Amino acid sequence: MNKAKRIIPFLLIGFFLLASCGYHNPYVYSGPERNLYITTWPNRTNELLLDSKIYQSLVKWFQKSGQIKIVSNKEGAQLILAGEIISIDLPSLSYGTRNDATEVKVLLTVRYIVKDITSGEIVLEVGQEIWTEEYKVGANSSETADNERKALAIIIDDMSEGIYLKTLTQLSQ
Repeated sequence: MNKAKRIIPFLLIGFFLLASCGYHNPYVYSGPERNLYITTWPNRTNELLLDSKIYQSLVKWFQKSGQIKIVSNKEGAQLILAGEIISIDLPSLSYGTRNDATEVKVLLTVRYIVKDITSGEIVLEVGQEIWTEEYKVGANSSETADNERKALAIIIDDMSEGIYLKTLTQLSQ
């Protein structure tokens, strides 16, 4: 009981320090409400439905913001997010005793832009960005394909989160 009484003042001091230190949650945009139109990205790869998966992931991330509303038409939007899927590569990383690949890396290359339609100002522009994730080669082709799909899903989610955070950062400035 005596220890608890001594810990409480330290906890309160820590709480007040954190509350007053200017901590900013990067997932929260508190600026004016904006309507965002997200385009379907041209897919220059042979990966079917990759454009659709990226679109759905971007929508999921931007829906986390209470101040940014996703709109289905360009008319009425203040912001537009457009991009392009440039390439997807699968270079081998490591090899087994029989000189066969045991680990592969997915490399997804994209470019994107966020533009304020009303002012014509570019909010965010990335000319080329490469996202990577490693996965193990499975015992059979089905297992390997599953591992590749999981790696690509991780990339898409990480990339969408990154675009979301970069956009919120730029809009907050």
